[in-house]
Amino acid sequence: MRVPKTALSTLVRTQHTAARAPSDTYASILRRCAAERSLEKTRRVHRHMKMSGFRHLSLGNKLVNVYLKCGAIEDAREVFDAMPKPHPVSWNAMIASCVRCSRSREAVDLYKRMLWEGVRADEFTFSSVLRAFSELGLVAQGGAAHGCLVITGVDATNAFVGSALVDMYAKFSKLREARAVYDRVCSKDVVLTTALIVGYTQNGEYSEAIQLFRQVMKDGLSPNDFTFASVLIACGSIGDLRWGLLIHGVMEKLGFKLGCSSQTSLLTMYSRCGLIDDSIKVFESIADPNTVSWTAIIGCLVCNHREELALLMLRNMINDSVHPNAFTLSTALRACSSLALFEQGKLIHAFTTKIGLDSNRFVCAALIDTYGKCGRIGMARIIFDDLPGLDLVSVNCMINAYAQNGHGVEAIRLFEMMQVSGLEPNDATFTSVLSACGNAGLLEEGHRVFSFIINCYKHGPSSDHYACMVDLLGRSGKLEEAEGLITKLRNPDKVLWRSLLSACKIHGKLDMAKRVARNILEVVPGDDATYILLSNIYASLGQWNEVINVKSVMRRMKLKKDPAMSWIEVDREFHTFMAGDRRHLKVEEIYKELEVLITRTKELGYVPDTRYVLQEMEELEKERSLYYHSEKLAVAFGIMSSNDKGDIPITIFKNLRVCGDCHSWIKLVSQVVGKEIIARDAKRFHHFKDGLCSCNDYWMWVQNRSSLQNEAKIGRIHKDTITHS
Repeated sequence: MRVPKTALSTLVRTQHTAARAPSDTYASILRRCAAERSLEKTRRVHRHMKMSGFRHLSLGNKLVNVYLKCGAIEDAREVFDAMPKPHPVSWNAMIASCVRCSRSREAVDLYKRMLWEGVRADEFTFSSVLRAFSELGLVAQGGAAHGCLVITGVDATNAFVGSALVDMYAKFSKLREARAVYDRVCSKDVVLTTALIVGYTQNGEYSEAIQLFRQVMKDGLSPNDFTFASVLIACGSIGDLRWGLLIHGVMEKLGFKLGCSSQTSLLTMYSRCGLIDDSIKVFESIADPNTVSWTAIIGCLVCNHREELALLMLRNMINDSVHPNAFTLSTALRACSSLALFEQGKLIHAFTTKIGLDSNRFVCAALIDTYGKCGRIGMARIIFDDLPGLDLVSVNCMINAYAQNGHGVEAIRLFEMMQVSGLEPNDATFTSVLSACGNAGLLEEGHRVFSFIINCYKHGPSSDHYACMVDLLGRSGKLEEAEGLITKLRNPDKVLWRSLLSACKIHGKLDMAKRVARNILEVVPGDDATYILLSNIYASLGQWNEVINVKSVMRRMKLKKDPAMSWIEVDREFHTFMAGDRRHLKVEEIYKELEVLITRTKELGYVPDTRYVLQEMEELEKERSLYYHSEKLAVAFGIMSSNDKGDIPITIFKNLRVCGDCHSWIKLVSQVVGKEIIARDAKRFHHFKDGLCSCNDYWMWVQNRSSLQNEAKIGRIHKDTITHS
C-alpha cells in the first residue's frame, strides 16, 4: 500500500487521540524514515506506536533496522532486547553494528546469547563476530568460533567468511592458519587476498607479502588501494626499491587512480629506500592529503635528516586546516629534539595544549625528549611529573634527559623508582642509565647496573650496553678492565674498540692505543675516526713525526677530519662559527666582545691552557689560537645578542667535545655576565652558572689528569732521548 507524503504528519497528529494505525502504514513510514536516515522521525513514529497501544513486536525487526541505519545503536538495542524472538537478520545487524562502532565486547556477548537461545549463526554472523574476536585478542574463542562454523555447515571456503578468518588469524599472528584458510578458498577475491597481504606486512613477513602480490597479478586479480598500500609498505620495510618501482609502474600501467592510502605508502616506500625527493613529489601529487598523509611525509623528512622542512610541513598542514594528531606532533617534536630547537619545541607544546593533546603519552614522551635535548631538564621534569601514569617510553626519555645533562644520581633514582613501580626496564633504559653513570663518573653504580643486566635481564647485555660500560671504565682509568670486557665478546664491533681508543687518548696509553687501532682497522680499514684519534694521541704526547705520518696516510686514503664548529640560535635564526671564523656580518662586534670577556676572565684567574692545542707552534701562538675557538665565538655572540633578554640562558652547540680550555673559560664567563650558559657537545650538556658547571668538573678532571700524565710521559721521552744521545 502506497502511503501519501502527508501520512507521517497525519499519524503524528493522531498520537494524542490514541488513534490506531495499521501495521502496513507503520511499515511504510518506517521505510521512508530509513531512506531519509531521519532519527527524529523514527523516534516520533516509535513514540506514536507506544502511545497508541500498538504492539510493535511484529515490526520490531524493521524498527531495529531503521534505528541502526540512523546510527542510533542504543535505541536499536532497546527495541531488540524487548523482542521475545528477534529474527536472525536482526541478530546479525546488531552484531555487525556493534563491531562497526568499536563495541566488540558487546558483539561477542550478543553472539554467545544468540547461540544460547538456539538461533543458528550463518556466514553473516561469523564474518562480523570473527572481527570482534580479533579486536579483543580472544585467540581461543576465535578458534572455537571457527570450529563452530565448520560444525554448523557454514561454508568456510566462501571468500566472504574466508576474509574474516584470514584477518582474524593474521591479527593473532597465526600466519600459518591464515594461509591455510586462504588456500582452501576456491574463488579468491581481492578482499581476501588483501587481508592476507596486510597480515604478512603487519607481522613482518614482507617477502611473503610481495610474493603473494606477484601471485595475485599472475591470477589476473585487480588489486585495490589497500592492496597496493600494504605491498608498498612491505617493499619499503625491507628497502626493496626494485620491487617498489615495479609496483609503482604496475599502478601507472593499469591506470590505477591512486588513493590516499596507496600514495601515502608510496611516499613512505621511497623515503625508506633513501629517495626522499621522490617522496616529496608523491606527496605533492596528492590532491587532498589527510592527516595520515601529512604525518607520513613529516616522519619521512625527519628520518632523512630534513628536520627544518618537516617543521615547515607542519606549519603548512595547520594552515591548510588539516588537524594534526598525536603522532604528527610527536614526530614534529622529534625534529625539534634532533636539532635542539627549543623555541620551536615550545611553540608545538603550546599548540598541543591548545588542542587538548598535552596529556597524550606519545606527545608527553616527545616533549620530555625535546626539552631534555635542549638542555631544559627542569621543564622536562615538569612534563614528567604531570603524567597521569608512568609508562616505559616516558621514563626512558626522562632517564636519557638526565644522562645527557649529567644528572647521574637522578637517573639512578628514577631507574630504581621505575623498578619499584613494577615497570620492567628494556634495552633503551639500561643504555640511558649506563650513559648517565659514564657522564657523571659513577663507576660503582655502573658496575651494579651492568651486573643486573647480566644476571637478571632476560635478554642480557647488548652491544650498546657494553659500549657504555667500556666508556665508563675507560674514563675512570680502568683501561685493562675495559679491554678485558671487550675481548670476552665473540665479535666486538668498531664502536666498542673506538670507545676504548678514546679512553687511550684521555689517559695517554700509546701502546694500548696502537693495539686497539689495529683491531679497528682490521674490521674497518678506512675508519677515519680511528686515524684522527691516533693522530691526536701522538699530538698530545708531542710525537709530531708520528702525527705527520698518520696525516699522510689519511691524505692518501682521502680521509678528512670534520672541522670543529659551534652554533647558536638567536631569534629563530642559526649562527654557525668555526675556529678563527671571520665570516659573520657582525664579526668586528663579536671579536670586540670576545676581547672584553677574555680580559675580564683573566682578572678572575683565567690562564689559557695550551695543552689542548694539538699543533706544533710557539706558546704565544697556541694562546692566541685558543682565544678564537668556535665555542668562544658562539658564546661572545650569544652574550652580545642577549643583553635585553633578562635571565634567559644562552645555549650553544658544538659538533665535537667542548675542549678543556673553553670549559674553564665559559665557567668564568658565566660568573662575569651573571647568566647561565648551556653548552651541548657531541656527548652531553654542560650547564655553566655562577662559575660552576653541572658536570662538577668530572669531565675536566679526567682530561686534566690525562694531560698531566701526558706531560710526564713527554718529559720521560725527552729525558730518554738526551740520555741516549
